[in-house]
Amino acid sequence: MRHVERVVVLALDGVYPFELGIPSRILGAADGRYEVLTCTVDGRPVRTNADFSITVEHGPEVLATAGTVIVAPVSPSLVTAELPDEVAAALALIRPEARIVSICTGAFVLAAAGLLDGRTAATHWHLADTFRRMFPHLALDPDVLFVDDDRILTSAGAASGVDVCLHLVRKDHGSELANTVARRCVVPPFRDGGQAQYIEQPVPEAGAASTSATRAWALEHLDEPLTLADLAAHARMSLRTFARRFHDEVGLSPGRWLIQQRVARARHLLEASDLPVDQIAAHVGFATGASLRQHLHAAIGVSPQAYRRTFQAAH
Repeated sequence: MRHVERVVVLALDGVYPFELGIPSRILGAADGRYEVLTCTVDGRPVRTNADFSITVEHGPEVLATAGTVIVAPVSPSLVTAELPDEVAAALALIRPEARIVSICTGAFVLAAAGLLDGRTAATHWHLADTFRRMFPHLALDPDVLFVDDDRILTSAGAASGVDVCLHLVRKDHGSELANTVARRCVVPPFRDGGQAQYIEQPVPEAGAASTSATRAWALEHLDEPLTLADLAAHARMSLRTFARRFHDEVGLSPGRWLIQQRVARARHLLEASDLPVDQIAAHVGFATGASLRQHLHAAIGVSPQAYRRTFQAAH
């Protein structure tokens, strides 16, 4: 019988309705692999940060049954360094082995509960200084989309909730299902956790050429030894203009972006095929299997063989 992971989303007073709906929308599209429930600390309706309140079907007791708990974000004006008693009581119901995920200001809740002690966390870049003032003893990476630190995951603002939920699907069931979920929800299938949150110029200025067509072309030619000159020539820009515009649009250098895409493609092939590591390296544009091993270890801390074994053991 297929295992179904119970995911409980905790809605606190002042919750953002967009982010609150992300887990149900993303995980609910994963072919029945997750059961997503929503609760409040007392089972009563809660205000949102919009002009309406929401009613949920469950109280805090369902937190004790969850394999994964997701703390939805609240308005920044409501974050505190100490938990209200009812929130602390609700979090105390979570099983020690449960996975806990926060979206945006949900990281403040986890920090106040002591769940981030000794870990690195992420939250919305705009709130980084506030987080550091409230929790000076904690390590914060203000630039990334999300941080996966064993059983505790923290993500940045708004749409990064989509990224971390897709990451859960990919981590639990592989990239094939995660890509299927992304297509169903019409969202990008893969934005690495280390991708920059804040991009200076996500939409090109009127009349300015974009690098998007070149990025699409590069994805079709990952097996080739692409250089910055190749990319700039395809975009019909000078090297300097292309590099600057690429970084403005993507938040990464062309070289780092290419490595991320190659690692992502390699992970998919490790999961979905029995190809030898050297062949996978050639398919994704790494010169040697050793180069693939180096970049995969830098990205996720494991070797290709260990990654494949983990995936095969889980599935």
